[in-house]
Amino acid sequence: MLDVALKNQLKAYLEKLTRPIELVASTDSGDKSREMLELLREIAELSPLITVSERDDAERKPSFTIGRTGEPSNLRFAAIPLGHEFTSLVLALLQMGGHPPKFDASVIEAIRNLEGDFHFETYMSLTCQNCPEVVQALNLMAVLNPRVRHVTIDGALFQDEVAQRQIMAVPTIYLNGQVFGQGRMGAEEILAKIDTGAARRDAEKLNARAPYDVLIVGGGPAGAAAAIYAARKGIRTGVVAERFGGQVLDTLAIENFVSVQETEGPKFATALEQHVRAYDVDIMNVQRAEKLIPGDLIEVQLANGASLKSRSVILATGARWRNVNVPGEAQYRNHGVAYCPHCDGPLFKGKRVAVIGGGNSGVEAAIDLAGVVAHVTLLEFAPQLRADAVLVAKLKSLPNVDIHTNAQTTEITGDGKKVNGLVYTDRVSGESRKLDLEGVFVQIGLVPNTEWLKGTVELSRHGEIEIDARGQTSVPGVFAAGDVTTVPFKQIVIAVGEGAKAALGAFDHLIRTPVAETA
Repeated sequence: MLDVALKNQLKAYLEKLTRPIELVASTDSGDKSREMLELLREIAELSPLITVSERDDAERKPSFTIGRTGEPSNLRFAAIPLGHEFTSLVLALLQMGGHPPKFDASVIEAIRNLEGDFHFETYMSLTCQNCPEVVQALNLMAVLNPRVRHVTIDGALFQDEVAQRQIMAVPTIYLNGQVFGQGRMGAEEILAKIDTGAARRDAEKLNARAPYDVLIVGGGPAGAAAAIYAARKGIRTGVVAERFGGQVLDTLAIENFVSVQETEGPKFATALEQHVRAYDVDIMNVQRAEKLIPGDLIEVQLANGASLKSRSVILATGARWRNVNVPGEAQYRNHGVAYCPHCDGPLFKGKRVAVIGGGNSGVEAAIDLAGVVAHVTLLEFAPQLRADAVLVAKLKSLPNVDIHTNAQTTEITGDGKKVNGLVYTDRVSGESRKLDLEGVFVQIGLVPNTEWLKGTVELSRHGEIEIDARGQTSVPGVFAAGDVTTVPFKQIVIAVGEGAKAALGAFDHLIRTPVAETA
């Protein structure tokens, strides 16, 4: 199943193993079981420290465990982990085989010290770019703490189970049989949800931090660039972020970042963080800013009760998917209403779905979904599609796509548990029409993350932060960069440049402001 190049690469990784591990397969007579066994045997051939055995004792077939030889395992894949999950498989092999994980020591200590019994189940799809972070975090927890068990389940492989649990978005995580969370989550976020004392301990540590010269709020491309440029000036730099990488983490393909011909969002986000960590930057991840208080030392208050102070602040909190704001959207979110076609599309295989939005993201989503689902209906409010002509031409060539312009979505309907339709108004005739379908993908642009800043810095009528040519906001010492600002064209490459500019603007402000005034 693995080509020669991939085998050679994997063999080099497996040389890092320091103790023997066993792959125990549970199979039936199906083709997928044969595929899984073939993969496991190919892996075992690449290292003398890996063995494969079969044991018919699992509820899900095909599946396999990864464990230390002679010991029970609490890490299982009910999947053939290729695609986006191949890295998850490799990391699980390495970590179970004794190779130290590349995680902060405090996170590893917190995992080992967890009290209680935790049985996690993660439903994922092999095309989901958000799923591997969850899978890898929970696998690591299972490796480090014997009271944590984790099963990774491919929703496409266990469709009856997905239907029974009414899972319509990935990743979906269960803990001890109950829904724990949905969407991208790292080890720090998972720990914060299950370790009740984590927020208090974090607040105590953060409150003890000395004031920064530059504090950046946000860890996306703009925030990362600002951190690098500030740190290179030799000034005390901190980054506080709700999730490092920001919206890039939810982006599948990046093909327009100059000098990088093609990459994926999560890989790009990892590279951003690695670049920032190469400098003396204090990164405070999984922390949400709630209030900005101007002053000689500008204060940023966090959701956990902590407070950080700095001589200057750069706001780079980015943007999020815009909601269509009609009845049914909130009720059926993750129960038929979705925002990531790459992640959740496979869950709608053979079903009828709608895409709301006729810009590039909407048309791209419709094209992507058309290859998976039975039928796609694209709804655009304007008289014509706003996407690039080449995308529109591709969309119109697909036999299982209908396009409705001048269509105003008025309601997303359901049966109380999941989506069963959509109602829209024809803006020309005024007629209301109903579509019977199982899924709705919303692709109508972005909303800046500035609710917490209202009344503090000047915002545009769209909620974006008003800035000047240097990135300066209406508040002295407070700068802003990226998608959260009034700068047009929300692109990664532009956000990076804006972040660098804001850092240079903040540095210029600092050298022209006497330290005595901010002491």
